[in-house]
Amino acid sequence: MTTLSLFELAKFCRDFVLEKKALAPVILDLRGISTVSDFFVICGAQSEPQLKAIAQGLEKTLKERYGKQPYAIEGFPKSHWVIVDYGGVMVHIFHEEKRRYYALEELWGDAPRL
Repeated sequence: MTTLSLFELAKFCRDFVLEKKALAPVILDLRGISTVSDFFVICGAQSEPQLKAIAQGLEKTLKERYGKQPYAIEGFPKSHWVIVDYGGVMVHIFHEEKRRYYALEELWGDAPRL
């Protein structure tokens, strides 16, 4: 199996969520800014079923194609926020309203967007 660099993994996640019709996906480069993760991929969903489909589809696809499993999955569709944690890449999938409320892009405003 092909291995992915963290940057490649972040790009793959962004491209995957776009295919699932996620809203406004963005990659934040946190290298040198945070010890939490190197990259955040942040996107929106319009419904709980879409949020669930994005999270489950991403997990399944990365496992099948690259043998990559998340360290953790936090949250659930009813909470309107799911985080799929691949260590150096954390994918935040928000319901639109929660994304605006938590405003991670503003919180990490000094992080370059890729």
